[in-house]
Amino acid sequence: MKIYDFNGKKNVCGSRIKAARKAKKLTQTELAAQLQTQGIILDQISLSRIEVGTRFVADFELKTIANLLDCSIRWLLTGSDD
Repeated sequence: MKIYDFNGKKNVCGSRIKAARKAKKLTQTELAAQLQTQGIILDQISLSRIEVGTRFVADFELKTIANLLDCSIRWLLTGSDD
């Protein structure tokens, strides 16, 4: 199976995850710890790679990230809630 990039990135939501995380004044380590309490095993390095776009994000990971950051999946994917 070939792995594809979109404009050189493996996800479109990383920069918005970073923005939402910073708005909640969370470090990557703190968010990773919160994810782990929800059964999503991500460490700080994996979260960093998501934010810079070098790691894919699974749908179940995105759902939990959105819940923890109090934002919609639509916003994480598109930047819009419309």
